[in-house]
Amino acid sequence: MQKNSHHNQWLVLGVTAIGTFMSTLDSSIVNVALPSITNWFQVDLTLAQWVVSAYLLVISSLLPIFGRAGDIYGQRLVYTSGFIVFTASSAACGFSSSILLLIASRVFQAIGASMLMANAPAIVAKTFSPALRGRALGIVGSVVALGTMTGPSLGGILIGAFGWEAIFYVNIPIGIAGFILGRFILPVGKKRHDESFDVVGASLFSLGICSLLLVLSHGGDWGWTSHRVTSGILLAFISLLFFIRVEKQINHPMIDLTLFHNWPFLAGNLSGLLSFMTMSSNLILLPFYLSTILQLNPTHIGLLITPFPLVMGITAPLSGYLSEKISPVILTTCGLTITAAGLVFLANLGPETALWQVAVIQAVLGIGNGLFQAPNNNSIISSVEQSKAGIAGSLNALTRNIGMVIGTAIAVSIFENRRHYLLASIAQPDLSQNTTAFLSAYHTALLTGAAFAVLAAAISLNRRGHVKVKS
Repeated sequence: MQKNSHHNQWLVLGVTAIGTFMSTLDSSIVNVALPSITNWFQVDLTLAQWVVSAYLLVISSLLPIFGRAGDIYGQRLVYTSGFIVFTASSAACGFSSSILLLIASRVFQAIGASMLMANAPAIVAKTFSPALRGRALGIVGSVVALGTMTGPSLGGILIGAFGWEAIFYVNIPIGIAGFILGRFILPVGKKRHDESFDVVGASLFSLGICSLLLVLSHGGDWGWTSHRVTSGILLAFISLLFFIRVEKQINHPMIDLTLFHNWPFLAGNLSGLLSFMTMSSNLILLPFYLSTILQLNPTHIGLLITPFPLVMGITAPLSGYLSEKISPVILTTCGLTITAAGLVFLANLGPETALWQVAVIQAVLGIGNGLFQAPNNNSIISSVEQSKAGIAGSLNALTRNIGMVIGTAIAVSIFENRRHYLLASIAQPDLSQNTTAFLSAYHTALLTGAAFAVLAAAISLNRRGHVKVKS
């Protein structure tokens, strides 16, 4: 892609922000609609939960595939096609007459979302010069955070006013606008006719990742020693093992495994994976602390969580700007250290904690996450050749999804196991005993998250010097 004028660069960023916000928004907005969906279709939560799970599983299994497709066929083609698929399937979700049709429509919606998410970072990286790339990727990081965090509150408003279908219908005008703007504004990339698409590798990767994330997402419900879990782990292991063998033997692999020989690329993805594992403990367990221990209603819970995305949305672009001037080692390590400190403070919350303290800690976590994400993304994408920017950006997005799934599974497992252990010997625990067990379990899960942040900081600190940006 050719570098555009300064004005057009920011228009390109605006178009990529539309797709990024819309696809990340729909990963969280449906959570608040599940009670309405279960009542509407008269199904239990176990079945309705697949409206959420199917979306996340499909996105994770397809991100590198569409990143590679963007590298071969052009990022604009794949990205704008993603708007078509996402918009059409959003309409299908709203018109669904059964829960099975809704789940199937969510699968197609996830296909469109993965086309958008996989190619947005590459479009930004190729359009912006190294002098501006950091702050542009910082804004993309802010959009990801805002999309993820805005989902529950926006979903609640739309459902209350128009019904659950509205959370899908709202995508239609936005998707149409995104497609039209994309066709006029996004630069046309070169197609690489000399390379073929790795169908076998793509199939093995999708099967392996989908099996792995399915086990991690539902292992707690199925039982970690159950036949379903062991079969899923075995299928994931065999699929990914064959995937690696295939990738090493063909001329044009779906994922160029030599990318992982590049230490800045590998360190960035490892620290990114751990950072999202870290934040999952806060995102999944804090609402339970606020409702169970502090007895807050959903509105107040939403307000107390708001400082995190709000502060991150301010910090990430500033951090992205700084990443153009100084080594990402400094920014990412500082961000992860602040995150670890925030979780340690969070692990000292009790039944008498003042609400302002919770809000301040969420703001601190927003600073830490904002400092880390933009320089880390810039480091990852700038450490590879432009011809591989699509696959690099999609792998970065994949680590975000996998990190959140793994982090959530670990946090919930630690919390539940610790709480049950403390109450196991008490036949009829009273309120005080339940509160003590809850807080002990909560603190243990958060301290585990802080340990992940410390490990991520150690990896990030050992990136080899200043990562030079490739134009």
